[in-house]
Amino acid sequence: MALHWFHPPVIIETVRPGLTYGCNNVEGAAAELMRWTKRGPKWKEAVEACMALIEGERTPDDVRKAFEAAAEEEGLLRSSSN
Repeated sequence: MALHWFHPPVIIETVRPGLTYGCNNVEGAAAELMRWTKRGPKWKEAVEACMALIEGERTPDDVRKAFEAAAEEEGLLRSSSN
């Protein structure tokens, strides 16, 4: 299966202190979402966006925006300068 790319990447903190991850595709975002322990409303929306993309109902940019909002809700969103 081909990756569904988006730009710009969403920079998030990883479980390893001091390391960040620049997520730039839907499949990577979905994998990261499954690792998170806190699963609030924005997390649910991001997961639903990933699933809707598979059904052809959303775009990679829709997923990027939802993933970014979920990362902010979780406190994992970092700026691209990190």
